Amino acid sequence: MQSTLSISAADVEEMLPLVDREGKIIGKALRSQCHKDNSLIHPVVHVHIMNEKGELFLQKRSMKKLIQPGKWDTSVGGHITYGEPLDEALRREAWEEAGVVDGVFLPLTTYLWECEREREFINVFKCHYENPNPVAKAEIDDARFWTMEEIIRNIGKGVFTPNFEMEFVKIKGLL
Repeated sequence: MQSTLSISAADVEEMLPLVDREGKIIGKALRSQCHKDNSLIHPVVHVHIMNEKGELFLQKRSMKKLIQPGKWDTSVGGHITYGEPLDEALRREAWEEAGVVDGVFLPLTTYLWECEREREFINVFKCHYENPNPVAKAEIDDARFWTMEEIIRNIGKGVFTPNFEMEFVKIKGLL
């Protein structure tokens, strides 16, 4: 009797690049290691999607998420995998989390985000796109456009992730 071993994509843990405080790659580690040891800095991409009315598209994180479940967050946010170019990660995440096809991504800033669980080097972009439609629906409980006034009224009330609130204040003049 012959047995075969079947490994699905879900069984393989992501390998993430490790970067220094300037974003230069200095190594690699498993995703779980990066989320247990906040001395390991790993890069991510964030995209703020705007429509022609000047509204910002936000996603509500699934209640199944380990970090900040049920909170409203950046339009698109995700890890860059080891060996993946920044522009490929940007397009992949924008497709998965917002259904963006052929988006034009304008760089806004980079910064280091630190919390008790992890440390991320965040590459922030904006994109104008009228009809985002999240593909990775298991990670998102809701998604919609918000006016700037709605966002400002809800800052500090536990509606948004702390990272989104800090980032929004930092870049709102660039949107």
